[in-house]
Amino acid sequence: MRIIPAIDIIDGKCVRLTKGDYSTKKIYNESPIEVAKQFEAAGIQYLHLVDLDGAKAKKIVNYKVLEQIASKTNLKIDFGGGIREDEDLHIAFNSGAKQITGGSAAVSNSKTFVGWLEKYGGTKIILGADCKNGKIAISGWQEYSSLEVIPFIQNYQKKSVQYVICTDISKDGMLEGPSIELYKNIIDSCSNSNGQSIKLIASGGVSSIDDINSLEDIGCEAVIIGKALYEGNIKLKDLETHF
Repeated sequence: MRIIPAIDIIDGKCVRLTKGDYSTKKIYNESPIEVAKQFEAAGIQYLHLVDLDGAKAKKIVNYKVLEQIASKTNLKIDFGGGIREDEDLHIAFNSGAKQITGGSAAVSNSKTFVGWLEKYGGTKIILGADCKNGKIAISGWQEYSSLEVIPFIQNYQKKSVQYVICTDISKDGMLEGPSIELYKNIIDSCSNSNGQSIKLIASGGVSSIDDINSLEDIGCEAVIIGKALYEGNIKLKDLETHF
């Protein structure tokens, strides 16, 4: 299972929120590139980079941070936050992203999102399916839709989505363990006729190596780790066997 540390950006700084609440912002480092280099030095290959300013503004904002990390490390970056229009997507890819995560666009502008899938393919475009109480959230989790998470994923699975990032917002930043049951239900419900399921990337609540092992056991393709790393609950050296 792939290990993907997260760097969330507000005002160009590395921060974490709790349950997506911007008022809970905690700055962990003034320099995201410094954090990214630490990850790379430890053997990490992947990075989940989120433009929280962009998510709130509904357009890409912190692409310079993406550009800096992509040009000064070899990390494979998936980038999300504020990707609403074709221009946002172009900026992100031109700034060095290997994959793009689209959540709000998939809800508010399905035609555009499907167009991205058709143009770039299911390996480059990740579906963001963040939810609370089973309902999809958008705009940096500032807005909630009426869409149920599993039918939402199934709909886009039919349109060639392969990768899905799902955060249970109620778990995010709480360090109380991930939503194992939710992820198991998604994996079981989103299998095609050949028994192949979507590549589910779990995010939110991870607090220990045991949590990571549990997610691997149920079939998650990858796990995003944020606060547990920054708070020291999980050490980078503890993850070496997973690289």
